[in-house]
Amino acid sequence: MESTGYNRCMGTPVNKNPDFIFHQRTPPNGGPPLNRLINEFTTPVQDFFLRTHGDMPDVDSSTYRLTVGGLVKRPGQFSVQELAEHFRTKEITATLQCAGNRRSSASAIKPVPNEVSWGNEAISNAGWKGYSLTDVLNFAGFDDQAQHVEFIGADRCLKEGTEVHFGGSIPLTRALQGDVLLAYEMNDQPVTKEHGAPLRAIVPGYIGARSVKWLKEINLLARPSKNLFHAHAYRLFSSEASSTDADWEHALELGELSVNSCICAIEDVSSGLLVKGYATAGGNRHVVRVDIGYGEPLKWREASFQDPPEPGIWRRWQAIIPKLLVGELICARAWDSAANTQPEDPENVWNFKGYMNNAWHRIRFGMPSADVKVAKPEIEYYL
Repeated sequence: MESTGYNRCMGTPVNKNPDFIFHQRTPPNGGPPLNRLINEFTTPVQDFFLRTHGDMPDVDSSTYRLTVGGLVKRPGQFSVQELAEHFRTKEITATLQCAGNRRSSASAIKPVPNEVSWGNEAISNAGWKGYSLTDVLNFAGFDDQAQHVEFIGADRCLKEGTEVHFGGSIPLTRALQGDVLLAYEMNDQPVTKEHGAPLRAIVPGYIGARSVKWLKEINLLARPSKNLFHAHAYRLFSSEASSTDADWEHALELGELSVNSCICAIEDVSSGLLVKGYATAGGNRHVVRVDIGYGEPLKWREASFQDPPEPGIWRRWQAIIPKLLVGELICARAWDSAANTQPEDPENVWNFKGYMNNAWHRIRFGMPSADVKVAKPEIEYYL
């Protein structure tokens, strides 16, 4: 069992394992070693990935108030105690994944400047306990014009030269499906400061940016949030677009995640190579199949799953393939319950923000990237 402790980011302790991989310390952004990421179905808090956009706020639970406003019939504020008195508790399991997960392999094709250089570790799974957003919205009542639900956090972040609270919105129809949570517990313990205490949103199947931490406001809106982190970030552009000519207003607004899979570990066993990883699907879809390709030309084997098929939750998988020579190719592709699969060519999903990279995950067995020159720069390497 590895020891756990507190890492420090600009004087702020965060409850992470000593070998937690920080891509940034200020603000703290990082994840666990990949081989340990998939050890457990629910990720321990000490290994749960961190995505923060600004300084972590100090929120006093004794004076905390959640404001519910906008196009509602009964606007109001709720203390921690009042939330507990008014709303029943609900428990769910949900996987959170950053829209920038796997950005490093996108950067290998063309540069993705000024973004966190995520590998494949910007994802984790946990059990969550809190209040159903559906119950809160029904209690407040909402106007017929309401079409979107905005979440605003207490964290203040610099965006486009302006200091703003982090925020974003989801469609009201998604908010009313019953599984969006206002969570105060994570893996049967109070949510920690770095993960959004005392209350955070959990939106299964959506990009992690919509699961706003340090939640202070819920607003019903007629149109999507105009928060800069919604209107001028987390937008998807074509592979031809650049940051200098980007049309932010008309770019695709990110919401549901794409089907994805990643190789996290390879073990030499008596019968061959045991390849292990995770796969995810977005929206109300779930992962139904993962194929592992090996060699050139590729041969394929179907992986087996360690976890049940549930929307919004990852499925860890494993497969045994024949032993390979150093440098031979291994890749993974997943399919979801709507028959969506990952694209083969990573150049077709490249974009200057490095979002939603879900091309086949490729590695070359046993070769460190520093020692190898290849024609396909998007191929990663297994050390």
